[in-house]
Amino acid sequence: MKKINAVYVSLVALVVAVAALVVCLLPCSKGGNAVEEALNNDPEMIIRAMQKYDAMQREKAQKEAEKLFEDNAEALYNNPADGLLGNPEGKVVLVEFFDFSCGYCHRLYPALKNIVANNPDLKLVAKPLAFLSPMSKYAAKAALAAKEQGKFVEVYSALMEIKGALTEAKIDEAAVLAGADLEKLKTDMESEKIAKTLDETSALASKIRVGGVPTMVLNNKLLQTLDENVIQEAINAAK
Repeated sequence: MKKINAVYVSLVALVVAVAALVVCLLPCSKGGNAVEEALNNDPEMIIRAMQKYDAMQREKAQKEAEKLFEDNAEALYNNPADGLLGNPEGKVVLVEFFDFSCGYCHRLYPALKNIVANNPDLKLVAKPLAFLSPMSKYAAKAALAAKEQGKFVEVYSALMEIKGALTEAKIDEAAVLAGADLEKLKTDMESEKIAKTLDETSALASKIRVGGVPTMVLNNKLLQTLDENVIQEAINAAK
């Protein structure tokens, strides 16, 4: 779900912060052995410092993310080209950035399906990205094109229920079984409108620093989890 590089950078930052703390304490201490003595008496001091630093960084990142979400609210929540699930007029808005080739996104899908069913006041905005495999873009285009036939929910669901690696044949078959007209679907998939929507979604994801999928935004709050209960609790708090 999160990029490995991001985790690595965070760990390095924590180590650097602790090192900086020790370097600062050495010249400030009254005795040369003060730091060593303090650490011997309380070895968990470093752990607490790391935890505090981590909490501060997460709080800072959350505030920065919220500002980005607010500044891009119209594109984030109200792009008429996006696929929608749930109540289009819902007061609680959940945005999902996903990739049809993402295994975690497929694992999240049953939870989102239940969440939509159990929250009649929820609007779920589905924003497909296409960077994980060659078939990601084909699937994204198929789902968005299905919206032109009023079949976005059905095709989105069918694609999320595909087992194994995506292929063009699997995507076509899923779309047909979901009730889409395949000939019209393929024509619409190559339209300028669909291309523009995908480009806008990709640009928005970069602008608001979406670093991986699935990434959810709930009423300007970043939400990254696969746990249905955690999502429901966040929705309850947002109401």
